[in-house]
Amino acid sequence: MIGVSGTIIALVAGWALVAPANAQEILGVAVGWISEWFGWFYIALATAILVFVVYVGIRHSRVRLGREDDRPEFSTITWASMLFAAGIGTDLMFFAVAEPASQYLAPPQGEGGTLEAAREATVWTLFHYGITGWAMYALMGIALGYFAHRKGLPLAVRSALYPVLGRRISGPIGDAVDIATVLGTIFGVATSLGIGVVMLNVGLDILVGVPQGVPAQIGLVVLAVVVATVSATTGIDRGIRVLSQLNVLLAIVLAAWVLVTGSTAFLLRAAMMNIGDFLSMFPGMTLDTMAYDYPAEWMGWWTLFFWAWWIAWASFVGMFLARISKGRTIGQFVVGTLTIPFSYIVMWVTIFGNSAVDRIRSGDEAFGEAAMNTPEVGFFTLLQDYPLPILLVALATFVGLLFYVTSADSGALVMANLSSELPDTEVDAHPSLRIGWAVATGVLTVAMLLVGGIPALQSATIIMGLPFALVMILTMFGLHRALEDEKASDAAARASITSSIVGREPAGSPGSWRRRLAQALGTVSVRQANHRFEEVVVPALHEVEGALRERGLAADVAVSEPSATGRLLRTATLTVPGEGGGFRYEVQVRRVPAPSFGARVREADDLTTTLSVALPTGGGDDLISYEGEQVCHDVLDHYERWASSTAYLNDKPS
Repeated sequence: MIGVSGTIIALVAGWALVAPANAQEILGVAVGWISEWFGWFYIALATAILVFVVYVGIRHSRVRLGREDDRPEFSTITWASMLFAAGIGTDLMFFAVAEPASQYLAPPQGEGGTLEAAREATVWTLFHYGITGWAMYALMGIALGYFAHRKGLPLAVRSALYPVLGRRISGPIGDAVDIATVLGTIFGVATSLGIGVVMLNVGLDILVGVPQGVPAQIGLVVLAVVVATVSATTGIDRGIRVLSQLNVLLAIVLAAWVLVTGSTAFLLRAAMMNIGDFLSMFPGMTLDTMAYDYPAEWMGWWTLFFWAWWIAWASFVGMFLARISKGRTIGQFVVGTLTIPFSYIVMWVTIFGNSAVDRIRSGDEAFGEAAMNTPEVGFFTLLQDYPLPILLVALATFVGLLFYVTSADSGALVMANLSSELPDTEVDAHPSLRIGWAVATGVLTVAMLLVGGIPALQSATIIMGLPFALVMILTMFGLHRALEDEKASDAAARASITSSIVGREPAGSPGSWRRRLAQALGTVSVRQANHRFEEVVVPALHEVEGALRERGLAADVAVSEPSATGRLLRTATLTVPGEGGGFRYEVQVRRVPAPSFGARVREADDLTTTLSVALPTGGGDDLISYEGEQVCHDVLDHYERWASSTAYLNDKPS
């Protein structure tokens, strides 16, 4: 898989370096063809993914991205801050000014420079950076987290297709999925790096006079590769993550400065207006293909590019989201990913976007033309209109530079993991592979810059995002099937448990509830517990053992000898070999402190005896009041849950 991906990337990069004019021409033709024939597909897919993610978040809200006993590694506040950090990057700084200015002066339909164009300009930016794109990230995050943390499959996109393709994901089809994933990711990362170097070059030119052009941009690409190499070989990832979180705070300081020292009242009014316009316009925008007056060039430059870019980055960010969200429910995950990062984007875009549009409407046409035609200068030009301009440019350059190098480092790590067979979700690929992907990304970025800069990167992203778009469709089918199968299995298990509880006492058994109350508020002697153990539990386990053996399963029951010391007196264990160590149901005769239930004061040495069920995922019921039939039902309840949770481990793909 690595060989095929590397060959394709090398051919594209070599072609761009050797014949840049030819590459630029063909990329333009390809994008025009995709825009003409597949523009509707990108738009429909983006909307379908958003609807699907919301549907899954509601229908399967309580399903955990992990085992039932897993709990989140990070607190809610920490997790929210990490999602918050995932929503910002150099490209958001780039487009927060460039897109509103462009949409105001050259909207897709209608006349530019009007009041209507001004109201829609920032809304278009919120649309392109909004919940639709984050739904794509959420889809891959749910799929990767569910199949890796809950089903024990490799942390790879092909795992999400197992319910659809079965063992075929281990063959050529699975390899094709991984190739499409890696190609989409590397072109998406290269696009972000390309935008980053072009923009940072402007900041460095303003601060220290670094000339704008390809040489300086190549130097910044080399810097990103060096940082990724040092991180891979010395393990400075933790420090980079800390600096990245600091960067979020610095970016908020930058936005707050513009808000406070600029037209504060106007910006607050505009923010409220933008939110209202977004909510009212979004349903129509999400499926608007502009069929009667199709702006092909605008569509390729904006909506199609953004949807392809989000698709290309989906596995990259999805893997990050899956890693930090182990133990969280799907409902928590969907709400968090669709709201927390978007709240930051709304803040950032409304402040900088409305400031840019207001400056143009105030008569600064030169700024508007510069922001639209050379978008990399728009952000820094806007900052120079506020107090302490050099300090603001320096802060923005630092923020952009750090987000730039962390994106390169993280991108290399994710691509290395995607192209490796890892034994565990917490294990990363070998540093040499990580360095190799960093170098490949750097070479591809330079090649695309030589072809035509940012437009060439956008064209390549639209083209390479198309194969992975098909993978995302299969991912939705696979995730839906797996979740529905689990839901059906859980319903069957609950029905079985209910039937066993209802039938715990024989019908018409006089005084059954009184005996249950006496056992709860009283104590059970060792003799009584041993009698129930030998006369009810052990025969029931042997009965289930025999039934399983009749069906070809190598079930076995082992009964320990009684112990006169300690609190664990004896055990009976039913085991069935299988994946993950097999199924294990152990009943323990155990001395425990007697409960009081508020009826009396319990002394320290006041003990009772239980027949406790011990399971790999935690404790089960006390079987002291169960009859043989109920014990058999309880065993099968837990066996069905185990069989369901390990269903995807049978014929586990390599």
